[in-house]
Amino acid sequence: MQASLINKHINPVNLSPFQRILLTSDGTLTEILEAYLLEKIQLVKLSETLLRVTKYVPALDLDIDTEVIERKILLQGKISLNNFIYAESIIVPERLDAEFKSRLIKSQEPMGRLWLEHRLETFKEIIDSAIEIAEDLSEFFNIGREDKMLSRTYRVFSNKKPIIMITEKFPESYFPKNF
Repeated sequence: MQASLINKHINPVNLSPFQRILLTSDGTLTEILEAYLLEKIQLVKLSETLLRVTKYVPALDLDIDTEVIERKILLQGKISLNNFIYAESIIVPERLDAEFKSRLIKSQEPMGRLWLEHRLETFKEIIDSAIEIAEDLSEFFNIGREDKMLSRTYRVFSNKKPIIMITEKFPESYFPKNF
């Protein structure tokens, strides 16, 4: 666990235990956040676009011109309306079951809940973690544009094929050691 963060230039000593859990867990963040915050979490879709990739995407083994869904969402507290996580996904629709794909596009459910609902067998592999500047994402979290965000990127496999790549981000100031 700690080696994966150190290799990505994030010193785990500087993180709170909960920040380390968010960056290294292969569980779904919705349930983890609900347990920690004692609040139901809802999904807010910011965008969902069908497009074709313009370059080879090695993490998903996608050739140029493959159709993907690019999805941007927030995980938000249902009562507080606080945004806790921003996530971007690249989804390969041709590798998904038709019913799952339909629910993913039409529903306001977080992806992890849909995996459970459809009993989708998945394997998740964290491929990156980073510290970056918030810039435009600052508006979702009421922080400065120059404030830092922590992130992780992982691939989701089903039937031994990568089906989704997800990057989840949250402000470095969230979930501090004394929270």
